[in-house]
Amino acid sequence: MKKRMIRAIILFSLTLIALLVFIALYVDETRRVQETYRTQYRTNLTKVLEDIESYQNSEGDFELRYARLISDMSAANAFIFLLNDYESQQKTINEVHTCILKYPEQMKEKLPELETAVQDILADLDQGYTEAAELVKSVDKQGH
Repeated sequence: MKKRMIRAIILFSLTLIALLVFIALYVDETRRVQETYRTQYRTNLTKVLEDIESYQNSEGDFELRYARLISDMSAANAFIFLLNDYESQQKTINEVHTCILKYPEQMKEKLPELETAVQDILADLDQGYTEAAELVKSVDKQGH
């Protein structure tokens, strides 16, 4: 009986250690994945900045340049929804993306404001999200 109890305690201890190792590995991998998503989000915002500058400095082919802006903003929108602890920022980025899609005529005029907001977001300033939210509020959503 004593041998069985000792075996059971040893087996329990090994199982507990294995469980703790797997939990630690899971937490580490989750952190790595979140860091990858954060990097991709920032990369896509950088591409949004490049697209805005390209649109503003070009002399033609505005539709293609605006389509690239939509594409990169869509990618940034997708990646922010994969990030944990970004609920309020997710809403703001999603609203900006929606405005770019639904109201291109208005947003083409507001690209300098969007550029400033994205630059502040990339500089890790919370005011960037505030500026983006104000930009969304300034869009006339009744049409146009």
